[in-house]
Amino acid sequence: MGGQASSVQGAHVVVVGGGFGGIAAAQQLKSQGFSFTLIDMRDAFHHNVAALRASVQPGLAQQTFIPYAASFGDSFVQGRVERVNTDTQTVVLTGGREIQYTHLILCTGTDGAFPGKFNTVASYQTAIQTYEDFVKQVQAADSVLVVGGGSTGVEMAAEIKTEYPEKRVVLIHSRIDLADPELRPSVRQEAKMVLVEKGVELLLGQKVLNLSELQLNVTQKNTIVTTDRGTSLTTDLIISCVGVKINSAAYASSFSGCLAENGALKVNEHLQVKGYSKVYAVGDCADINEPKTAYHAGLHAGVAVTNISYSLTGNELTSYHTGSITMLLAMGHDDGVGQFSGLKLPRCVVALGKSRDLLLWKSWREMGQKRP
Repeated sequence: MGGQASSVQGAHVVVVGGGFGGIAAAQQLKSQGFSFTLIDMRDAFHHNVAALRASVQPGLAQQTFIPYAASFGDSFVQGRVERVNTDTQTVVLTGGREIQYTHLILCTGTDGAFPGKFNTVASYQTAIQTYEDFVKQVQAADSVLVVGGGSTGVEMAAEIKTEYPEKRVVLIHSRIDLADPELRPSVRQEAKMVLVEKGVELLLGQKVLNLSELQLNVTQKNTIVTTDRGTSLTTDLIISCVGVKINSAAYASSFSGCLAENGALKVNEHLQVKGYSKVYAVGDCADINEPKTAYHAGLHAGVAVTNISYSLTGNELTSYHTGSITMLLAMGHDDGVGQFSGLKLPRCVVALGKSRDLLLWKSWREMGQKRP
């Protein structure tokens, strides 16, 4: 213990963003005896792996939000980071509060359309109610149109059709192949097969015209939607699963020379932001060519915290290497497709490993709290 105490003496690590990468980093810093501050604009961690099911299954949303303060006490600060001052080594919050750091871990994640994401300044009670209100919209609709056939859209369509098999569910996608392009072709094909088996109608190679003008997430009976191929359909509820973007607002002005085209931070093999040895990028905001998943964010966090520790003790830094793709798609509670380290998994294995509980048990355990 003496060695560990001396290795972290004088260090204060600030973690910006409390998503999967952020809480993994914070827990590891806590267990290693580091002084740290975790900053997030919300008051609870959102286990958004289960967000889509929470938008169709009543009562589940309360299990997807886990309050930060109960896990991290005074080491958690609720606020929005406006910029980073690398000269004074401080992060500046809305309202002017400044928090000093010796090392900084940026894990700001991505933003996207509700219900897949909930990146809004709101109490977790309000967030839970927002999902419960949305469940009622889904229940009131006889037909649902899901726009976007990436992994989120595929999972969304499957969740609705599994929970409400009597509803007409249509998935429209601008490409022919579904899910993430990094997945094995056989896995992507199997995702399509599962949707068809469940009774989801697919409109592939087509885009919705005037999507920005359509009312999303609110049931409006017999809304007419037209595609760029001239297809016309009637639906009661439209859910958008497109347009995910990097959350770069907290750091863009401070690290403008280190930004990739999409706003992610360019990093070296140690996950240090290029040109800044004491600043790390973790999860979706790190410019790494791999799928943006909770699994990868957790791996990044381990590398960043280890390297902060190693840098203080003079050890050689460890490197992060992208491996073969691991990605699992939950397609309702009873089915799923995916691959582990590049190897295609049987559907029953994915259903058991992810789809049944969506790894909620893992987040509650890591946050050290009892699941309601």
